[in-house]
Amino acid sequence: YFWRFFFFSRSSAKFVAPLGCLVSRQKHTLPDLPYDYAALEPHINAEIMQLHHSKHHATYVNNLNVAEEKYKEALAKGDVTAQVSLQPALKFNGGGHINHSIFWTNLSPNGGGEPKGELMEAIKRDFGSFANFKEKLTAVSVGVQGSGWGWLGYNKEQGRLQIAACANQDPLQGTTGLIPLLGIDVWEHAYYLQYKNVRPDYLKAIWNVINWENVSSRYATCKK
Repeated sequence: YFWRFFFFSRSSAKFVAPLGCLVSRQKHTLPDLPYDYAALEPHINAEIMQLHHSKHHATYVNNLNVAEEKYKEALAKGDVTAQVSLQPALKFNGGGHINHSIFWTNLSPNGGGEPKGELMEAIKRDFGSFANFKEKLTAVSVGVQGSGWGWLGYNKEQGRLQIAACANQDPLQGTTGLIPLLGIDVWEHAYYLQYKNVRPDYLKAIWNVINWENVSSRYATCKK
């Protein structure tokens, strides 16, 4: 079984046990935010952040733990049918946990502006300019049908940055192979209370709180 779930700190990723080793696994927990719920205002208001983190992300964590427990039981029984039937729940809730754990660290009350150093050089190399990159990632994120994510990822085989969209809570690396650097949540729960159904306004605002230090750290780590 090749599923692996990750916990993300502000600047690094740590592996936790693959599903085949669930006998001694630790339950997943909701990570603390590195800032207050109101810290991203006026760009993302406190009510959205509180509901998004303490309700939506918490639900993914809780449901992931339940699904893994059932998977553990199915493994012990050798029940392959049950194992297969649990894959959608593992993908959805595991992806939700992975994606949001990245998302919170990608944001900062001291964010915005433009990246520096190696990340900026890579953006210019692969997209022509920062403005072009910003326009392309915004367009991909606006264009997600229904719920999903816009991503800046790193293609390790090709050694270049790449933009991608994922539906629902599909995790970027687990479904495309790209290493996630920057994720933009475009589920309506991420913006509706403040921006209603005008997703482009939310996407315009979120660039003011992007934590380029975190994105740059992720880029440096995945190149090693």
